[in-house]
Amino acid sequence: MHAMKNAFQTVALIGKYMNPEMREQILALARFLAERQIGIFIEEKTAEQSQIKGYTTVHINAIGAYADLAVVLGGDGTMLSVARSLVDYQIPLVGVNRGRFGFLTDITSESMCEAMSLILAGEYQTEQRILLSATVMRNGEPVHQGRALNDVVINKNGMARLIELEVHIDGQFVHRQRADGLILATPTGTTAYSLSAGGPILHPMLDAIALVPICPHTLSNRPIAISSHSKVEITVVQAPDVRMHLDGQMQFELQQGDRILVERAKKTVTLLHLLGHSHYDMLREKLNWG
Repeated sequence: MHAMKNAFQTVALIGKYMNPEMREQILALARFLAERQIGIFIEEKTAEQSQIKGYTTVHINAIGAYADLAVVLGGDGTMLSVARSLVDYQIPLVGVNRGRFGFLTDITSESMCEAMSLILAGEYQTEQRILLSATVMRNGEPVHQGRALNDVVINKNGMARLIELEVHIDGQFVHRQRADGLILATPTGTTAYSLSAGGPILHPMLDAIALVPICPHTLSNRPIAISSHSKVEITVVQAPDVRMHLDGQMQFELQQGDRILVERAKKTVTLLHLLGHSHYDMLREKLNWG
């Protein structure tokens, strides 16, 4: 009788840095996987911060070459940075929630071993999430480029004055707005900062981008949703102190006259969920809907 083949042979474990409770969780999951003859890699910073020894460690950028599944233990912030690092490798991600909200990390730490055994048995569903690619053009030259799974945010830094932005979509002029800033959110990002700014919640399967003004001077300046295949160009018309944030984790100082080109990134991120996972159940739970 042959042992049943697992859906994944090698698994990388990535944990939230600087979190002392994380060590026991990672070790418990590593032991569980080892018992099932799964090859285990621990992301090197995770191993270092959690003082884990005895397992093969790999740099975050090398995980895609070694593992065929990555398990992310942490909150949505950890998942965002891991997703951006691994998107080019097309390696599926599973999220174990150790944060507060956990829109992306939907497996509880209490049920992680049980959930992993179902995933290894092939009992999971996949979901593709789009990213945005943002390029800053200055005097006709690209000066900065990055990707975001949640959102690209252009906002004022510390000054009380409003900033003025001009928006074109697919080469067509949309408006010139004076506001505290503008959020361009993927469907994933519509439950993050965009939601706080009054933006719509888009289902993750929608091929759309939400453009959400932050505290616009003209109250009729409303959020809009556009095709994710559109190309958006934002020009910084007037701004004494403005910057661009990607997923709230990376920032770049902008100057007057800069043009920010935002479009859908070529590759998507694959998230794995347990069978029966419902986006609406998750929204109801996280947002306390009745």
